[in-house]
Amino acid sequence: MPGVADLDARALEADAVDLLRRLIRIDTVNPPGRERPAQTLLAERLTAAGFECELLGATEERPNLVARLRGAADGPTLCLLGHTDTVLADASAWSRDPFSGDLADGFIWGRGAIDMKSQVAAEVAAAVALAGAGWRPAHGELSIVAVVDEETGGELGARWLTAEHPEKVRCQMLLNEGAGACFEYGGRRRYGVSVAEKGVFRFSLTTRGAAAHASTPRMGENALLKMAPLLSRLAAHSPSPAMTPQARALLAALGEDPEDSAGALARIAAHSPALHRLLEPVLSVSMAPTRISASQKINVIPSECELRVDCRVPPGLGEDDVRAAIEEVLGSAADGDFELAFTERIPGNSSPASSPLMEAIETWVAEHDPGAGTVATVMPGFTDSRHFREAFPDCVAYGFFPQRHQSLLEAWPLMHGADERIDVRDLHLAAGCYADLAVRLLG
Repeated sequence: MPGVADLDARALEADAVDLLRRLIRIDTVNPPGRERPAQTLLAERLTAAGFECELLGATEERPNLVARLRGAADGPTLCLLGHTDTVLADASAWSRDPFSGDLADGFIWGRGAIDMKSQVAAEVAAAVALAGAGWRPAHGELSIVAVVDEETGGELGARWLTAEHPEKVRCQMLLNEGAGACFEYGGRRRYGVSVAEKGVFRFSLTTRGAAAHASTPRMGENALLKMAPLLSRLAAHSPSPAMTPQARALLAALGEDPEDSAGALARIAAHSPALHRLLEPVLSVSMAPTRISASQKINVIPSECELRVDCRVPPGLGEDDVRAAIEEVLGSAADGDFELAFTERIPGNSSPASSPLMEAIETWVAEHDPGAGTVATVMPGFTDSRHFREAFPDCVAYGFFPQRHQSLLEAWPLMHGADERIDVRDLHLAAGCYADLAVRLLG
């Protein structure tokens, strides 16, 4: 049975590049999505290589792709997951056409080049190379799942698929987006592996006053001005680190003392302010004010002002922890300065950081980047992994798209931003990684 060593590496890399450029040229901005042409392209490639493919969707225009390569014996299913929709791209802010798929200066340019058509292309290219060479799992099954609608919550994608066709996508191991770009700390290169995602506990703050005509402002009591001190506190202060098991493991992996979280964050900030900005939200409850509303008329002093806050919470923490963080930063609502109301309560989700899948990733990193290591991280946002963890409690789901040449600090600002692009060498690296992991885990 052929394995990774038997694959034509140049052909694999060329296929990944060609596939990514084709995917970028298909406009799948969501809304409206229009992912069918991309899903059809992927299905044709996988079918030709020997996969059993189905297009399943809540609507005809937006199907999800499920491709399966069955093994010779029973065993676990490894799912390589990705989404083909993207966020909007304002062409006027780009130096290249965001839907060109240009290959220039060692990069592939376009919307989705990082989030996440690159990973989809690498996963599919790896699967096609293996199956096309005659490889079949010795035990278990390799599954490729490309979903729609991730960028607006997955209602028509992963959420629908896991609810309506759970037996077609049930898996014990899953690789998805969320981490993998390297960063340097303590003199060592690290590759993040996302093992958890923060929850969402959004809330509103309301201040109250008395309405009046704006021409005589002191005749009223301006609720909008009462909100100003709260905004100042949110700008100046962050909640203390929450030492969850994931936070402790992350600091320990970086060589820091989890018992000195404040000192650890200070040292990280001194080493790299940009890295600190990325890691601080992983270690604590984060609160970002995003919307404010007050008077509906320009000439009326507002009697009520409402601030909406996007609050993200580490897995394992709940409403009581959020209330404590709010009180730490803003004071108590009982004091009467504001009213607090929660608008969403979605707990975080996680997978065990120790597993055969993690061992395989660690081995791959050690072999392909000697001296580097892996770090289990928490995704500050969320991905489709949460739907699989909820539907299949025994599923170990990680976010991992290895990038050695385009670091975390270089890649993260491009996600959802202008001039999104991926280093071609990293696309090659990821395609080889997924082929290697499939063989390691499924035989």
